[in-house]
Amino acid sequence: MRFGLLVVIALAISAIAAQFLLQDPGYVVINFRNYLIEMSVPVLISLVAILFIAIWLIGKLIKAPKQLGAAAGRYRSYRAANRLTRGLIEVAEGNFAKGERILIRSAGVSDTPLLNYLQAARAAHLQGHYQQRDNWLRQAYERMPEAASAVLITQAELQIDEGEYEQALATLRRLEQNAPGHAQAMMLLGRLYYRLKDWDSLEKLLPKLSRKKNTDPDTLLEWQTQVQLQHLRKDADYETLKNNWDAVPKELRQQTRVFEAYIESLMRVDQHDLAEKELIRKLKRDWQGPLAALFGKVKSSNSVRQLKRAEGWLQDHPEDPDLLLAAARLCIRNELWGQARSYLETTLSLRPTPEAYNEYGQLLARLGDADAAAKAYRDGLGIVAGGTAPAIPHLQPDRD
Repeated sequence: MRFGLLVVIALAISAIAAQFLLQDPGYVVINFRNYLIEMSVPVLISLVAILFIAIWLIGKLIKAPKQLGAAAGRYRSYRAANRLTRGLIEVAEGNFAKGERILIRSAGVSDTPLLNYLQAARAAHLQGHYQQRDNWLRQAYERMPEAASAVLITQAELQIDEGEYEQALATLRRLEQNAPGHAQAMMLLGRLYYRLKDWDSLEKLLPKLSRKKNTDPDTLLEWQTQVQLQHLRKDADYETLKNNWDAVPKELRQQTRVFEAYIESLMRVDQHDLAEKELIRKLKRDWQGPLAALFGKVKSSNSVRQLKRAEGWLQDHPEDPDLLLAAARLCIRNELWGQARSYLETTLSLRPTPEAYNEYGQLLARLGDADAAAKAYRDGLGIVAGGTAPAIPHLQPDRD
């Protein structure tokens, strides 16, 4: 567009100049070192124009190889980018072998060879070709040694995914040497410790992870919870348990699993009355079915009072299967067989579970009904094995 405008302007100027020159073409004399050159003004203008055009053409010819090379480079980059896109699409669609071939063929001319090799390594990994995977990762490192962290992180991710935990640990330690405090490396190390159940190492890593902005809060909470659970579950005496519970962060104490572990540990160190008080206080503030079921396992020094409290809760939560199971257990402890049977059958009518069937089978065996007990055990095992168990019809409580 701009070139065309210039041509139009040039033609207009030429036409105007020609009009004047036709009336008086003028006369030019050039005397240089005894050489005399005579010509008209139009001839001089034509010679100057030819000179400028020649200079312009020579300049274009000089730049042509460079421009052709740049154009060829752009074309190769376009093709490489197109192949990278095709390779990524093939891998995403599950055509791992085809995607790997496309990615590797274009890696040599790609502007981003690191991406080609890393994605090819993932494709090889998804095919189970782990030696080839490591080969592509090695080539990625050789092509771009400055991207060593990206290569090692990818390698560690793939090794963890495949369960190559020892190799992944070695890779992450190497990464720690190259880039101390790398956020993603620490996250992978935390995932590795979690899978290995190396709670001590995970606990030492948690303070560092909590200071990293890229740490997923839900993942961090899960890891912190697991560490606290291990502490609570291995306490051998009440004093140690009390000290460890006092050290648990307040927000983690609100976690149901952590509080359950604390109550179970209290029962394990024979602090049942304290466990009962803690559960009562917790359930008053925040009613939770699993904690209600745990209440039935506490062996209080006053089991009659404990049963009355559970039956009082039943007035507010008459169809809570966890509370009904707890009440059934407390009835068994107080030898109220008929009432226990009614509670268990109501529980199973609302939510059949292996735990409830086990309690029901034990009760029926104690009452001498061996056939019904065996059926209850089978039904409970059927749920564990993935089958379905029929709900038991509700019966009115036997108060006698």
